[in-house]
Amino acid sequence: MKHTPLILSIVAFLAAVAAIVLTLTAPKGSHKTVAEPGEGIQAVAGDIVYLRLDTLMMQYDMYSDLQSAFEAKAQTVDSDLNKKARKLESDIKNFENQINKGLLTRSAAEQQNNELQQRQANLQNEAAQKQQELAEESQVLLNQVMYAIQSYLEAYNEEHNFAAILTTTAATNVVIVGAPALDITQEVVEGLNAEYIKTRNTSKKAE
Repeated sequence: MKHTPLILSIVAFLAAVAAIVLTLTAPKGSHKTVAEPGEGIQAVAGDIVYLRLDTLMMQYDMYSDLQSAFEAKAQTVDSDLNKKARKLESDIKNFENQINKGLLTRSAAEQQNNELQQRQANLQNEAAQKQQELAEESQVLLNQVMYAIQSYLEAYNEEHNFAAILTTTAATNVVIVGAPALDITQEVVEGLNAEYIKTRNTSKKAE
């Protein structure tokens, strides 16, 4: 009875979980900004302004809260699957040891072998399911954050009437060179956080 596929599937799953978490935590790394923001934006209606999306995400409280909750869940899933995998591996080694020592009848050995194979298949299926669920949750999390940002920017621009609001990151460099006075990142971060705090406090009171 070969057990390598189980070990490989669990390792692949844990790597996938780590990749998902790294995707969500990417904004925490150090990034080169397009330009240092000024003390206050000086853009007027009709200007094309920009915001640094990676910096915004790093400082956005809603993203931080959702990210922390997701990481805690991913770590719990990781720990649970690791525990089950270690238990299965231990039972497999014990079974093989009994076989090698001739401590099991043929019928008992066949029954235990079938049970172990079924446990292996169940764990592989569970790992795949959890991986898919975490990937979906991470995407929903990002969608929620981006929807909140987009909704805020739409209302924000009704007041400012900019010709366009561009988003740039250290990776994409949509804005290669931008005047600091046209950088609205910090103003948007402050507005988003103020709005989110009100929503969060209202939700807590409702509970």
